[in-house]
Amino acid sequence: MKMKYVVVSGGVVSGLGKGVTASSIGAVLKGCGLRVTTIKIDPYLNTDAGTMSPFEHGEVFVLDDGGEADLDLGNYERFLDIKLTRDHNITTGKVYQAVIDKERRGDYLGKTVQVVPHITDEIQDWIERVAVKPVDGKEGPPDVCVIELGGTIGDIESMPFIEALGQFSYRVGTGNFCLVHVSLVPVLNVVGEQKTKPTQHSVRGLRGLGLAPDILACRSTEPLEEHVTAKLSQFCHVPISNIVNLHDVSNIWHIPLLLRDQKAHEAILKVLDLQRIGKVPREPKLAEWTERANKLDKLKTPVKIAMVGKYTSLSDSYLSVQKALLHASVAMERKLVVEWVCSCDLEDSAAKETPEAHQKAWKLLKGAGGVLVPGGFGDRGVQGKILAAKYARENNVPYLGICLGMQVAVIEFARSVMKLSGANSTEFDPATPSPCVIFMPEGSKTQMGATMRLGSRRTYFLANNCKSSKLYGNAISVDERHRHRYEVNPEMVPELEKAGLSFVGKDESGRRMEIIEIPNHEFFIGAQFHPEFKSRPGKPSPLFLGLIAAASGQLDLLLQRSCGIASLNSTPRCTTNGTVVPPVKKPYTAVKKKPLKILVNEYYANSNGIQI
Repeated sequence: MKMKYVVVSGGVVSGLGKGVTASSIGAVLKGCGLRVTTIKIDPYLNTDAGTMSPFEHGEVFVLDDGGEADLDLGNYERFLDIKLTRDHNITTGKVYQAVIDKERRGDYLGKTVQVVPHITDEIQDWIERVAVKPVDGKEGPPDVCVIELGGTIGDIESMPFIEALGQFSYRVGTGNFCLVHVSLVPVLNVVGEQKTKPTQHSVRGLRGLGLAPDILACRSTEPLEEHVTAKLSQFCHVPISNIVNLHDVSNIWHIPLLLRDQKAHEAILKVLDLQRIGKVPREPKLAEWTERANKLDKLKTPVKIAMVGKYTSLSDSYLSVQKALLHASVAMERKLVVEWVCSCDLEDSAAKETPEAHQKAWKLLKGAGGVLVPGGFGDRGVQGKILAAKYARENNVPYLGICLGMQVAVIEFARSVMKLSGANSTEFDPATPSPCVIFMPEGSKTQMGATMRLGSRRTYFLANNCKSSKLYGNAISVDERHRHRYEVNPEMVPELEKAGLSFVGKDESGRRMEIIEIPNHEFFIGAQFHPEFKSRPGKPSPLFLGLIAAASGQLDLLLQRSCGIASLNSTPRCTTNGTVVPPVKKPYTAVKKKPLKILVNEYYANSNGIQI
């Protein structure tokens, strides 16, 4: 079957939810039995999202191959349960860089290099090249590629992509290209009626650029009235059957169901000439989505998690963390309540400068059932994160520290328990007498983009009864995604362990610390990796499950369920007959002649177990 393409564009205003719409379209098509892949087009000049401030563009989503991408790729992976690559995020910077590299090599044979045709051809070639990559673990190319065009129709930076997509629709031919245009139907309080004019203008602008929408996806607060739909059909030249209404819902898991109920899949399959293909069922199978969406709506027992960060004024800065918490809370049958705590407001200086904010921040922290300190960069608000870790440690409050959240927990432990008052990270104090966290040897201090330790890396569990390993299904190892340029100082690890901090997970060299725990604490875990990036609605991240379970008094029950819920890509610590292999005993870190991975393999070979 020839590759089919569904392009999702947006009009009127930004922030309409094109990413969720594109993800939901993919979910519905997947429910129809099709293999789906996705591509996100971002018109900015940055090569990738890696150097962008979260305030500017939301979180940076990290892929298995180390690609730093737009947060919408996280939506795609979560909705479709797929693994994308850096090439699935196309930016203006990447396209121009590729064209300029070709020009420098002489690939254009002396021709004048122009936006049309060279840039537009590069965009089309890129789409065709990436669309055939399998992303679901199966062999062979997918059936449908859903492409989201970032930005809003009319933006000058989007023009080359719109021109390229217009050419692309002709290149792939009728029946292989479907354009879904997401637009806003607002209600003015003064008039009190749904207004179609913004959508009319948006579609007119789209047509003027050479693209005609096959389907209109209208965003509104309330369901569209019949006469409004008829008016949109008449003036936008789109059949009523091809107009779907994505009105506000209680949770985004209802969006695929909205599309299904309005027969959006039938309209798309018809445009793509797929309605006659035998393997595509008439109705998409979305039973899991229905159950999940309804379950979330019915949850009543709350679980409060204090999210302590410095980007709390923009929730999209921690989007994947929020989703991972939601996945875990639904699995544990609790209604998630996130208490946003600005780490700056926890600091002693805030007590004098902004006393009300200081009191409110501490009240939220102390009223939460669990504390989560996510990743971040820079020294602003770090002292507040250290205080949050100290509060959780001293008061036996469940704590999960991610990346920087793990590092501040180590700093706090060194200061409070080991009495090293000057302990710090060299990121914040290069002259610290007790450098608990140091710059990684392979990092670059001059080049910012793509120079961190990025992507999927393996962590080996060493302790025989740690909570982390149990949560991962008694795993030997687990693959998780990383994004950091500082790490715990391996030279200080023996002193920290002697004082009671356990380093239960390390990389294969044994010198890079990946997971910390405080054994006698209810739940105190720090991870150098970012477990939120691989959490899925039906497969919650084990560490987030542990935090929610501990915060809601269900941790023992969770740990008893076959030693936790196994994660994606984790290696179970069991033989073929189901018996549990004794866990690796510690002193491997003290042996320097052989890498940790070889030592673990030798242990399991001697135990008739499995190898890594």
